[in-house]
Amino acid sequence: MTSSSAVFTALAPYGWDDAWADAFTPYESEGLLPGRVVRVDRGQCDVVTAGGVLRADTAFVTPHDPLRVVCTGDWVAVEPGGNPRYVRTYLPRRTAFVRSTSSKRSEGQILAANVDHAVVAVSLAVELDLGRVERFLALAWESGAQPVVVLTKADLVPDPVVLAHLVQDVETTAPGVPVLTVSALHGDGLDVLVSLVGSGTSVLLGQSGAGKSTLANALVGDDVMDVRAARDVDGKGRHTTTTRNLLPLPSGGVLIDTPGLRGVGLFDAESGVGQVFSEIEELAGQCRFHDCVHESEPGCAVRAAVDSGDLPVRRLDSYRKLMRENQWIVAKTDARLRSEIRKDWKRKGAEGRAAMEAKRGRWK
Repeated sequence: MTSSSAVFTALAPYGWDDAWADAFTPYESEGLLPGRVVRVDRGQCDVVTAGGVLRADTAFVTPHDPLRVVCTGDWVAVEPGGNPRYVRTYLPRRTAFVRSTSSKRSEGQILAANVDHAVVAVSLAVELDLGRVERFLALAWESGAQPVVVLTKADLVPDPVVLAHLVQDVETTAPGVPVLTVSALHGDGLDVLVSLVGSGTSVLLGQSGAGKSTLANALVGDDVMDVRAARDVDGKGRHTTTTRNLLPLPSGGVLIDTPGLRGVGLFDAESGVGQVFSEIEELAGQCRFHDCVHESEPGCAVRAAVDSGDLPVRRLDSYRKLMRENQWIVAKTDARLRSEIRKDWKRKGAEGRAAMEAKRGRWK
């Protein structure tokens, strides 16, 4: 049996601490081993333990529930032997990064567990998609992690004035979120990012071609991830990363690299959306009516901010879009909410028809 001190020594670089040790106590008496999942692939996972990396089967951990399957970043209790060896359970997660899948059943997909920082990589090689940045940030805030936006390939924007404007655009889009510019190719800006992710667990997120694998290699200090050039025509990558991998960093902390995400669907992320659009939420508290939808109601502080130029129209449109999308996702699994949405649609439809009838009456 491996001693507790040996477990701490071996697993501390992967984030093991007193709280995890306390949570594992019931499984220690069963002879199970603590470990952290560093990679998952088709029902099998690699688990780093005090004795090294083990290969284990995840069949015992409710594979029918997509939010309860074993995930990269999980702390698990694994059998000390057997062929195959099984993961018996995972410890309660502190945080979980979840997005919705393309399934019509509105299923969630967990991308990473027990994450402290969500690093959103955004390439400066292509035009900024601020709406997509807002989506990533909403999911990051909802997960419980601290978001960080990293503008990669900064060497492709040599004009410091242009670069400053791009940073300002993202900062406006990401209130309360650090925004860093990095050139992994030349090492510019890496020191700040290394310091930020030097403790805890960070997950690296972004589209294909955002430079995540190059950034991961720069942070690890070795070519641990395959890198391919993005297409010149649209800056998109080729999915060089196909699984989520947990990598220890020489500066401390660990990094979870993820495949490029084409779809960034929300999954019950209302509070995350509210955090991304905190200025709109604050203005909404000043509206005359508590149920103001910020369209044509009198005394709407949000519309007043748009009219004065203090709030960009794009921000309000994006806020509405993400709120509607999130409401629809939740409604698919909530019959009561689904009924309320239908009633609201009918009410608005009736109001629209009444307004048209009134106009027709005036035209006669």
